[in-house]
Amino acid sequence: MAAKFVMTKSSDGKFYFSLKAENGETILTSEGYESKQSAVVGTESVKSNAAQDDRYERKESGSGEPYFVLKAANGEPLARSEMYSSTSAMENGIDSAKKNAASAAIDEQS
Repeated sequence: MAAKFVMTKSSDGKFYFSLKAENGETILTSEGYESKQSAVVGTESVKSNAAQDDRYERKESGSGEPYFVLKAANGEPLARSEMYSSTSAMENGIDSAKKNAASAAIDEQS
């Protein structure tokens, strides 16, 4: 399976997307968007920003789990990762986002 953005519409009417790696694992997930078109624009922004290491903010949850936030050039968050078990696993997630985002197609499931 090729990497893809999976777009869904939630029960609150908002649109979300997740970038899924070739193995089906979720790399990152967006915030909610009011329209499908806005979510599509969000995927394009992820595609254009994912290759740049300085767009990743590496963070740690309150319970010590590493995760990352991908940000746009203006500093606004685009999407965040799942929680990882280690910093090296988080870095692998960032590498996967860099590798997969640019060529990922959108799979609308809403």
